[in-house]
Amino acid sequence: MPATMESLGLDRLPREERIALAQALWNSITAEAPPGMLTDAQARELDRRAKEDDATPDDVIPWERVKAETQARLG
Repeated sequence: MPATMESLGLDRLPREERIALAQALWNSITAEAPPGMLTDAQARELDRRAKEDDATPDDVIPWERVKAETQARLG
C-alpha cells in the first residue's frame, strides 16, 4: 500500500511544518536529475544557440516559409 499523508501522520502536522516538509521533499526531487536530462555538452550547445539567437533577432526564417518548403520537398 502506498504511503499517504494520513498513514504517515503528516495530516496532523501544523501548516508551517507541512509547508517546510513539502519544500524539502520538492528540493530532494529536483536535486536528482531525471532520466533524459541534457548532458553538460548539450546544455552548453543550447546556451550557445540561445545567445546567438539573442544577438541576431532579425536573422530568422518565418514558420510559414519553413513549412511550405518542407511540404514542397516532401511532395
